[in-house]
Amino acid sequence: MADEKVTESRPLIHGCGRSAAPAVLPPSLRPWLGLIAALATLVVVVLGVLYAGHSEPGRVDRWIVEPTADSVRPPWRYVALATDFLGEPVGAAMLVMATVTGCLLLRRPRAAVLIVAGVGMAVVTATLLKSLVGRTIHGDGNLSYPSGHTAFLTALALAVALLATGRLGLGRTAGTSLVFVAALVAGAAMGWAQVALGAHYPTDALGGWCTALAVVPVTAWLVDRTADQLADRMADAGQRDRR
Repeated sequence: MADEKVTESRPLIHGCGRSAAPAVLPPSLRPWLGLIAALATLVVVVLGVLYAGHSEPGRVDRWIVEPTADSVRPPWRYVALATDFLGEPVGAAMLVMATVTGCLLLRRPRAAVLIVAGVGMAVVTATLLKSLVGRTIHGDGNLSYPSGHTAFLTALALAVALLATGRLGLGRTAGTSLVFVAALVAGAAMGWAQVALGAHYPTDALGGWCTALAVVPVTAWLVDRTADQLADRMADAGQRDRR
């Protein structure tokens, strides 16, 4: 069967003839992204259990690369530093502000909310997991699992890809592929930078990537649900006022 396209040119219709803003999590993508989120959650938990309290790279980490402060040299080191800056407070704030502005210019307020909420939840979750797992790198004070930088950029890419999926009217297969590839590219880029700079083990980057994959789809669903409920209440209040 041909993959049906999700059109956003027509508003979604709810009860009483009221129109609502397009969903940030297209219904056609929910089953696949839900499955991906569940698998990602499993990976985060398993890796967290395996490396809880560790202060050395694991077997998988050593097989990929031994994290050191000079894993890469110029000019690639400059690329790694520039990528890392995007996950630092100033760089992250600039990215989020630019993306939110773009969503508002496109008249996609739900997408703007998802940018802030999805990225925020991914970073908060990664931070909480760091304290819970207690894995360190280069000293007891450097909690490493999962990578918050990787979680941040992956979450941002996921939110933007969901917006693009809705705007382009992509169906289940194309939309899921776009979202997953965007997350993969962003996560791989930031994960590489973190490992190259010796800030994280490779499995930390994997954990950060999976953290975003687990958190953002759920956050998107909650944003849609909350927005729909608010719209329903406003519509009901408007009808009561007209009576």
